[in-house]
Amino acid sequence: MQEGKNPFKSVLGKMIVTKEGKRLGFVKDVTFETRSGELISIVVKDTTPYTKNLNLERTATKEALIPYSAIIAIGDFIIVSEEDLV
Repeated sequence: MQEGKNPFKSVLGKMIVTKEGKRLGFVKDVTFETRSGELISIVVKDTTPYTKNLNLERTATKEALIPYSAIIAIGDFIIVSEEDLV
């Protein structure tokens, strides 16, 4: 496997935190462009009260979406830039 790529299964269930350490929830799913395979956003499950105060885009079923462009790193956690969420 090429370095820098994460299989889909390895990302599911990971905790999502801001670079300041605030917990946002866990990865439920990802959305992507079917033609190009480009990732668009992460669907968040078990959102925290802090996440509910952010002005995040929502799915039709009211699940929070974090844009892929806000992701800084993927490791034990998914780290996102809070500035890129608003």
